[in-house]
Parts: sequence; C-alpha cells; structure tokens
Amino acid sequence: EHALGRAAEEAVEQARAHIAELIGAEPREIVLTSGATEANNLAIKGAARFAAQQGSDRRRILTLATEHKCVLESVRDLAAEGFEPVVLPVGPDGLLDPAALEAALAAAPTLLVSVMAVNNEIGVIQDLAAIGAAAKRHGALFHTDAAQAAGRIPLDVGAGGADLGSLSGH
Repeated sequence: EHALGRAAEEAVEQARAHIAELIGAEPREIVLTSGATEANNLAIKGAARFAAQQGSDRRRILTLATEHKCVLESVRDLAAEGFEPVVLPVGPDGLLDPAALEAALAAAPTLLVSVMAVNNEIGVIQDLAAIGAAAKRHGALFHTDAAQAAGRIPLDVGAGGADLGSLSGH
C-alpha cells in the first residue's frame, strides 16, 4: 500500500487543476516548479534548446529592458549557445511600443518573445493579447512571466496567445 504517495499525488493533481482553471489552461499543461525563477528559466531556456535540437534556424529572442532579472539573465545566457538576445526598451509609461515590437519581429526570424504581464516594480500591465498576436504573426513563441498577475488580473493563456507562462504561489 502506498496510501501516502497516492494522497500526495491526488493533492498535486488537484493543485494542477486549480491553477489550470485560474489561467484558462488544461491541467496536463501545468508543470510545477520551485518558484517563478525556475519556471522562467525552464520556459525560456527549454524552448530555445528544444527548438535548436529540432533543427530550427530561429535564434532570436526578444524581451524587455524592464523584465525581471531572471528573465534577462536567461535570455543573455543563451547568447553563449548561439542565440541572439534582443532587449527592447519601453516607453516612459513602462509599456512596450507595439511598433517597436513589430519592427523587431520583422527584422529577423524570431524564436521567442518574453514579456512580463505585470511589472513587479512599477505595476505596468502589458497588453498580452496584442503582444501574443504579434508574436504569432511572425511565427514566434510567446512567453509571459505572470507571477505578479496571477490572482490579481484575469489571465487566459488562450486569449492572450501565450505558449508558455510562469506563475508563482506568492
């Protein structure tokens, strides 16, 4: 009998179901990590390395200057593996200029766009639906660090166009 193990597994599956319901995902799409830093690293580096293993020639990764340190470091670390990190500026209001995103996406084939949903320092809420749509138009994956958004603003990974998202229990 492994009653304790089965009870623990059931608790994890219930947690997956609750998280999935919160963000409009399927429970099978939820991967539990130790926190948002690990989730961001796994999403960004995992997507890049998987694409490279599959033979993709896309090596460009776009992010914002105002992203959390763990996102900026993950993107920059991938330069050592032949990826091209591009850090876009934000406007005085902290928002990504849609025209700047379009220009960056049009400049070269892009693998991944990573943009924080709600900034942890200045509280800016990015337009995830527009960013996700732009990424899709150019064949790029879209990742959002939604650690500061979960439970505070509505999140729907399908409507927002996110392929990958990072949350935190805090």
